[in-house]
Amino acid sequence: MSQKRETDIWVDCLQYANWSEQIFQEMQIGQVDCVHVTIAYHENFRETILNVEAWNRWFEALPNRICHAHSAADIRQAKADGKTAIIYGFQNPSPIEDDIGLVEIWHQLGARFMQLTYNNQSLLATGCYEETDSGITRMGREVIAEMNRVGLVVDMSHSAEGSTLEAMEVSSRPIAITHANPASWHPARRNKSRAILEGLSQTDGMIGFSLYPHHLQGGSDCSLEAFCRMIADTAEIMGIDHIGIGSDLCQDQPDSIVEWMRNGRWTRTKDFGEGSSDAPGFPPQPDWFETNAHMPNIASGLAAVGFNADEVQKIMGGNWMRFFEANFGPQPKA
Repeated sequence: MSQKRETDIWVDCLQYANWSEQIFQEMQIGQVDCVHVTIAYHENFRETILNVEAWNRWFEALPNRICHAHSAADIRQAKADGKTAIIYGFQNPSPIEDDIGLVEIWHQLGARFMQLTYNNQSLLATGCYEETDSGITRMGREVIAEMNRVGLVVDMSHSAEGSTLEAMEVSSRPIAITHANPASWHPARRNKSRAILEGLSQTDGMIGFSLYPHHLQGGSDCSLEAFCRMIADTAEIMGIDHIGIGSDLCQDQPDSIVEWMRNGRWTRTKDFGEGSSDAPGFPPQPDWFETNAHMPNIASGLAAVGFNADEVQKIMGGNWMRFFEANFGPQPKA
């Protein structure tokens, strides 16, 4: 068993739950100190502002449970106050539309991660479901430079192989894969190759391991031991300092949300993405990680496969905290 120490900070670097007071209570039960939440899939600027407004109402209604965090210092303060810190992120660049100036505005509003693609080709890069990977576009290079300048992290979780490797080269700051697993463990289209894992470790980037069943060996039946052994194997490739958790938990979301995630407004037909056409909805979570309250199971599983207490803390949140500290603020001037 792994006991969380008083100074340990646990971070889940991607969730898109159907938010409720119950879920925020489960975050506290599970000792989750910080969650990176998706506030946009295909929404444009104005639509994403409405999502920010909704979060403002949550912060107003539950001031003793959750707060909006802009920095690693804010997360530490939230933990000291007994709250869960909430970080905003986008799973698509649609909130900046075609205006590079919105990168800085979104950073000012609290966004800290932006994916360059969500499965499809975007104005910035190629998604993992495209047949042709054309890499980072002209606009993509400019947007990455602006993201680097202000401290908006480049996230390539849903991006194609070549675009992801190129983003590491183009970006002057480390990039992140907030929610995915090694493709060698399970060949989901957006699980990542060894080349990407090695590239992340060589550029001080990060990967957050996903609990979404379509990313797991065995799907919903994946065991805690198998998941934690996968993490141990990845640590052998990347080192202990570049790995964390990004569960991709979509708790209590209706199946209609899957359709929005995959279809957006770009198609009239059903796009089933990572699911099969006969099971397009959300698959059941593994029984050892159904809610935020189960987060301690992961820490215990990591200890059971041989990680020591310091290594468990790095994976559960310490590595993300170091990454946040270095990358959420303006780029240091040369």
